[in-house]
Amino acid sequence: MTTNGKNRTGGRDRTLVRVVRDRNAGLCLAGVVVSGFGTSALWLASGVWVKDLTGSDGLAALCMLAMWAPTLAGPLLGALADLPRSRPRPTGRGPRRRKPLLIGASLLMAGLLPVLLAVDSPRGVWLLYTVLFVYGAVGVVHDAAESALIAGAVDRSLLGGFNGLRMAAGEGMKLLAPLAGAGLYAAYGGAGVVLLDAVTFLLAAVLYAFLRVREERPGPPAGGRREQAAEGARRLWSHPVLRPLVLAGGATMLCAGLNGALVYAVVDGLGRSPAYAGVLYAVQGAGSVVLGLLSGPALRRLGERRFAAYGIALLAAAVALRAVPDDPSAWACSAAIGAGLPAVLIAALTAVQRETPGPLLGRVTATANTLMFTPNVLGLAVGAALVELVDHRLVLAALGLALLVTAAALLQSPASAERTSSRSPSDASPA
Repeated sequence: MTTNGKNRTGGRDRTLVRVVRDRNAGLCLAGVVVSGFGTSALWLASGVWVKDLTGSDGLAALCMLAMWAPTLAGPLLGALADLPRSRPRPTGRGPRRRKPLLIGASLLMAGLLPVLLAVDSPRGVWLLYTVLFVYGAVGVVHDAAESALIAGAVDRSLLGGFNGLRMAAGEGMKLLAPLAGAGLYAAYGGAGVVLLDAVTFLLAAVLYAFLRVREERPGPPAGGRREQAAEGARRLWSHPVLRPLVLAGGATMLCAGLNGALVYAVVDGLGRSPAYAGVLYAVQGAGSVVLGLLSGPALRRLGERRFAAYGIALLAAAVALRAVPDDPSAWACSAAIGAGLPAVLIAALTAVQRETPGPLLGRVTATANTLMFTPNVLGLAVGAALVELVDHRLVLAALGLALLVTAAALLQSPASAERTSSRSPSDASPA
């Protein structure tokens, strides 16, 4: 099946049904839902916990920094997902380290999180930061290994649908888990949320254990860890399909970070209290869920490049129109932002899985994630300073224009990228 091909049964697209019925895809989606629930709950509770212990907003904000910081080392950490088994099987076949790596990472966090039960005073906050930093580093390795494993375990024609459902599941957890985390924290303190997250990691490890995966064993890695990481970066940068998608993803996430920093200025322009931002975030999450459910069919009809470009264009319009101080418009823009923003991320991840040889997939995935998600953090920081200096409506208009230029540039990718993207799965590099 080509990237732009159509898959119809009785005139009706059945991608979602096929993804859910696929054993490995279903187990991985269940693992995403379970572990994502615990992660989202801890994400909210950790900041509140530090705020309660120290009374400092700055120290509370450092929780997110601790979890995001390991992303900067994505290419090096992603190399761990590409290491072969230390003792290959005599047959030369069998699972590499990716399935055991997923299980081991989940068990590591399940065992490490209870250490936080000892945090009961401001003097213990350093321990919370340390665990959150490890949490972020393990998450980088986990995401790289999971992406590489899925590329080999799930039929290539289902990758776009799987990545869309994965996004929908993750966004769904972001809508539900913070409420559960807040309730648990109010009732039992940080200890309740920590234990919940530890249990979700244990359940995820069990789900990953039931995966049925067979991968060819790669040869011994060449060079040191830095050389291996550089090899993944070179593959990403030299590829005519992956480079424009990842660069567009990074530019989009930079603008998204700037836009996110302006949310309270937008709320103030509506004449609402700061708590109203939670409503807008919920509407945005709902838009992302809808996009995730529709992305599989859309990717096959449009291909990764056009799907991403149309999503960025939708995001451009929504960001610019947030300058209008009107509640219905703000809701519509939030939903459109939720639907437009994930498109380039889903397209880029799907293209990485399709176009990258299996032995490099962990490194390329982690490098792509670093290039796409690090600008989001930079955008948040710059936006927080900019909102105090410039009218937020001017910034929103400029962001809309920058996003529109990004979408147009992506549509102007060279013809060679189109030819590569339209290959059939059987012609693609083995995963």
